[in-house]
Amino acid sequence: MANTYTQIHIQAVVATKFRKAQIDPIWEKRLYEYLIGIFHACQHKVLAINGMPDHLHVLFGFRPTQSLSDLMQQVKASSSKWINEERLTPFKFAWQEGYGAFSYTKSDVPKVIRYIENQKVHHERKPFLPEYRRMLENLEVDFETKYIFKEPE
Repeated sequence: MANTYTQIHIQAVVATKFRKAQIDPIWEKRLYEYLIGIFHACQHKVLAINGMPDHLHVLFGFRPTQSLSDLMQQVKASSSKWINEERLTPFKFAWQEGYGAFSYTKSDVPKVIRYIENQKVHHERKPFLPEYRRMLENLEVDFETKYIFKEPE
């Protein structure tokens, strides 16, 4: 649309179903490349992607040509299907219902990129769920504890 200018940076967080550690380091890079392909095909630009065996973070420049919920549904459905078709895990792979999505100003982007790039080191010291709750609280996101990502089973 003519005369439409946006600068929207979103960090999305998704977790594996039941927070099972299903993302194997052997194929996680392939998963990230696949996910980047989905974002790019939808005209969004990935700035950082990384995670742990039970969840991942992606920071991307979001174009408002698509709703965020449609994008996240497409990312999760397509990547689950791909993981299962490629038989990357011996069990059926699925993402947990829902996602977190947080917007950032351009000046925050370098800090968020560092945070995402250092996920593995970061989570050696801090568990995911308490940190996720703290992120929701710090960003003043209304939430109900019963709907937050589940504890690992």
